[in-house]
Amino acid sequence: MSGLQLRSSARAEFTSCGSLLQQLQDFWDEIGESDHERDKMILQLEQECLDVYRRKVDQARKHKENLHQTLAEGEAEMSNLISTLGERESFVRLEKPKGTLKEQVAGIRPLLDDLRRKREERVKEFSDVQLQIMRICAEIAGNTYQGSSPQVDERDLSLKRLGELKTHLQELQKDKNLRLQKVNAHVKTIHELSSVMSVDFNKMLCEVHPSFIDSANSHFKNISNETLARLAGTVHSLKQEKKERLQKLQDLGSTFIELWNLMDTPVDVQKRFDHVTCLISASVDTVLDQGSLSLDVIEQAELEVERLNVLKTSKMKELILKKQNELEEIRRSVHVDVDGDAAQEMLLRLIESGKVDLSELFSNMDDQIVEAKEQALSRKDILEKVEKWMFASEEEKWLDDYERDQNRFNAGRGAHKNLKRAEKARILVSKIPSLMENLSAKIKAWEKENGIPFMYDKIRLLGTLEEYTMLRKQREEEKRRSREQKRLQEQFTAEHEALFGSKPSPMRQLTVKKPLGQSSNVNMAGGTPTGRRVSTPLARHGISSSGKDKKESGKKTAMVPLNYVALPKDDSLSQNNLAIVSP
Repeated sequence: MSGLQLRSSARAEFTSCGSLLQQLQDFWDEIGESDHERDKMILQLEQECLDVYRRKVDQARKHKENLHQTLAEGEAEMSNLISTLGERESFVRLEKPKGTLKEQVAGIRPLLDDLRRKREERVKEFSDVQLQIMRICAEIAGNTYQGSSPQVDERDLSLKRLGELKTHLQELQKDKNLRLQKVNAHVKTIHELSSVMSVDFNKMLCEVHPSFIDSANSHFKNISNETLARLAGTVHSLKQEKKERLQKLQDLGSTFIELWNLMDTPVDVQKRFDHVTCLISASVDTVLDQGSLSLDVIEQAELEVERLNVLKTSKMKELILKKQNELEEIRRSVHVDVDGDAAQEMLLRLIESGKVDLSELFSNMDDQIVEAKEQALSRKDILEKVEKWMFASEEEKWLDDYERDQNRFNAGRGAHKNLKRAEKARILVSKIPSLMENLSAKIKAWEKENGIPFMYDKIRLLGTLEEYTMLRKQREEEKRRSREQKRLQEQFTAEHEALFGSKPSPMRQLTVKKPLGQSSNVNMAGGTPTGRRVSTPLARHGISSSGKDKKESGKKTAMVPLNYVALPKDDSLSQNNLAIVSP
């Protein structure tokens, strides 16, 4: 209401009061009231009017104060909400509201309502995030959260704090997902291992935590540190058990192979245990077939091994003798002296006496075979050179016989082959000294390393080499003397022809003396030596050059006298070596 309207209303009111006062005066005149009574009553009226105005003023003042308080409280609440929500930047500094108090109060009410609404929404959002955090923390701790919504601290509802809570929630969710992945991976591994070893999968999981097989809570899986540790421990124990079972089956499979080979087990019997022998070379990670490592499979394999061991014991005598023959064969192959009859007789006495463990004896035979193979391997290089030396010596003897043949250049059958062989033989014979030197050095090194002499069928090979070297030098000396004799004979023949003429009479050509040292196995029609059975270096000691046992050969090796002299003949001067008989 405007001021003009108030003044008009006051004037009208005053006019009404004046007319009433006039009426009161008239009543007093009629009544005859005294002036004192009149003044007293007027004073009372004035006092009553003053009280009414005072009450109205007080009411107006209180209303004003209430409006001021409401405005101040609204401004304070609005400031507090802005601070709590952390949105000071979102609201510009509010200017002092203009207008009456009612207008000012009406002006801040929409802002205050909007802030209150935002606060309620923010509180609900905080409550949801905190509830999720508490649930995940409970799951990680191995519990189920069953409480009500958490109490929200409304002193700080800023987006910054809400973002921190959401970040924490994301980290917890990530941790939860990782734990679930680990749980699922462990459960999968346990299922695979249980399948391979035929172990009760549900029982294994129930021992870890009942939540893994509880169908009512299938959506919940315990992901606590304790559960993860139990799962990891279960996986480790199952892997260790798998490794031990595989090793046991591999050992049983190897035993199968050994026993089958020893006793010549039929193939159809062996096929029954292919699922065991196929694991011998398998690794732990590659064995995935269901039930392949079950206790039933292991038990069946153990029973079969026990059965085979019983058979093995009954055939141990035969097997030990078989091993002894194998040992003798290995030693004979490298020319080590073996008394097979005495060894077998001793083994038979031991077996029949019953004072020796057959398994231990069998194992001892295996050790001897291994030792013999190692010894054969250490002798291999020397024996190969011995064979080369013996072959070179044979070729040298053949070359000597070939060069003593006066008809070697005749155009007979196979002459060109013998010429080629002679060329190769000369090259090979020229290498004999270096071969002998190298062989002697290796033998000495072997004897120094092993501390025993190198025997070749009961004969020390180094002594044989020294004897051969000495005999070879003697032969070379005999050849030198032969060449000197030949030279003197040629000189005598030349002088004789100068005195008596170059042509002998026909009668002198009838009688011809056989040249010295000419081999009796020369084929005169072919013009070449036909025999190959010549003396070799080790043959002088009665040892076969083929490397086989004397019993197996059954033949005596050709012997050559120590004073044997091979005189090479030159074809161009062969006629001068004929002894001419005078008529």
